[in-house]
Amino acid sequence: MSLLGGVISVKGIAFLMFSVFVIAAVGYALGRITIKGVSLGTAGVFIVALFYGALFSGPLQATVTQMVNGSPVDISSNALKIVENLGLILFVTSVGFIAGPNFFKNLKQNYKSYILLGLVVILAGGLSCIACFYIGKGGESDPKEFVAMLVGLLSGSLTSTPAFSAAKATVLPEYEDAVTVGHGIAYLFGVIGVVLFVQIMPKLMKANMDEERAKIAVVDTGSKKKEYKGKLIEMDQFGFMAFALAAFIGILVGAIRIPLSSKGFSGTTFSLTTTGGTLLTALVFGHFGHFGPMSVKVEKRVLEIFRELGLMLFLIGAGIAGGAKFVEYFKLIYFVYGIVMTIIPMVLGFLFAKYVLKLSLLNNLGSITGGMTSTPALGTLINVAGTDDVASAYAATYPIALIAVVIISQAICLFVG
Repeated sequence: MSLLGGVISVKGIAFLMFSVFVIAAVGYALGRITIKGVSLGTAGVFIVALFYGALFSGPLQATVTQMVNGSPVDISSNALKIVENLGLILFVTSVGFIAGPNFFKNLKQNYKSYILLGLVVILAGGLSCIACFYIGKGGESDPKEFVAMLVGLLSGSLTSTPAFSAAKATVLPEYEDAVTVGHGIAYLFGVIGVVLFVQIMPKLMKANMDEERAKIAVVDTGSKKKEYKGKLIEMDQFGFMAFALAAFIGILVGAIRIPLSSKGFSGTTFSLTTTGGTLLTALVFGHFGHFGPMSVKVEKRVLEIFRELGLMLFLIGAGIAGGAKFVEYFKLIYFVYGIVMTIIPMVLGFLFAKYVLKLSLLNNLGSITGGMTSTPALGTLINVAGTDDVASAYAATYPIALIAVVIISQAICLFVG
């Protein structure tokens, strides 16, 4: 890209870095705009990234290249994926460390509620998807392609990469593009819808946030972990080594595949993915705090910075990639279907948690962000709540929702239409 008549020329990886920081600056400015106490927050970065991807995907495709064996190779998609995945790892690992000290006590007290709520949310999303199929199939020429599109919309409305991957692996190869397009179309409202929901509900319910924070604070059950009697060895003053070790192990755990069909590893498989693996590992690290004489604690301020930085990078990587395809394949009816698949499970889940499970407001909303597998919404909720304790509810509900949405997506692909 050239500016000022060619005096300034930004090319290659420098253009990608230029794009990341421009989007971050404008996105945070947009997110700061507040209307009646509600703002986009970090999700403003996602909005700007979508528009940027729609407007400048051409320059990104053309300039972000590298030379391999003398031949130009486009790495724009890979580079964006690196930005997205790095952000996801930073965010989720930070959340795991933050939630770890209280997670297992909270899970022990409320595990039935988290399991039920995760299943209710995903089941409501799956039923919404099936309902959209029967409502709209009369206007579609290829029912199987329509199913693939709807399952992509479901994964996008729940911002679930594992469901997206599972759906692509289940449909016939000629319908994989339909899954991808559906995911991209629904992803926009899938992010913004839950982000706005966790801000609006406390205002609608006129919640006293001091009282709500007191309710979600984990009560000490009296059981104490055995403390290490010797002096702990810290590898560095910030805990970077512990953080990196947790992320490294988490990526390996997330890469473990479990076959779900008679085809073995060549057929459909399930894995925790990078998100689930790093979350689980960081929860364990955060819970124990040390292994033998080695400290695995990370400074809280470092975790807060990594959490926000990770969320920003994740939204930029996902937003640019989604924006590049959003305009090309957008249809209003598909966008409406995506809205339905976001709102119905979110609202039903909230009502179920409030009136059946009797969860407190912040525990409820934290569980909803986990049930909706919404990483951006958790970041917003932490700011709204003014406490990291909501991360424990997210971390408890998320694995249930993760497994359920993968199974539901595959079942719809195989048995509907």
